[in-house]
Amino acid sequence: MIRDSADLKNTGFLKYYRLVRKWACKTYGLSDAELELLIFLTHQSRFTRQDFKDGAYIMSWNKQRWDKLRSLGWIEVWRQRNRTTIKYTVYKVSFKCNHLVSRIYRILMGEEDIPITTNNVFYKNETYTDKVFNKAIDDMIKDKNR
Repeated sequence: MIRDSADLKNTGFLKYYRLVRKWACKTYGLSDAELELLIFLTHQSRFTRQDFKDGAYIMSWNKQRWDKLRSLGWIEVWRQRNRTTIKYTVYKVSFKCNHLVSRIYRILMGEEDIPITTNNVFYKNETYTDKVFNKAIDDMIKDKNR
């Protein structure tokens, strides 16, 4: 178990954060801000629309973000308002969101690898960026095996 910040730093937990974030965003069709907001909300057991707005203050402005995350199933209703005793609707992140965030943590901790099969979003090497990310994924896997 990690006891202090020095132990956490020695694990290299954030060393490949950018690579993992880009992989997750491209794989799941999210922007960087949307993914980071979902990570923020995952640590809230339940939240309101105002909590969502508070978490989004540090992100770039996007008026459609709430509707997009709701319609794609990243956020779901936990308790509907009834206009008498419950004044506002309470939300939670979906199973899909919890699964994604858990997977990101497992990849960052070295417990799981980014897929390098044909399902990988960078596999086709269509752009220079894809080639760079594939090389970085290979380096990440080699670094983990040291």
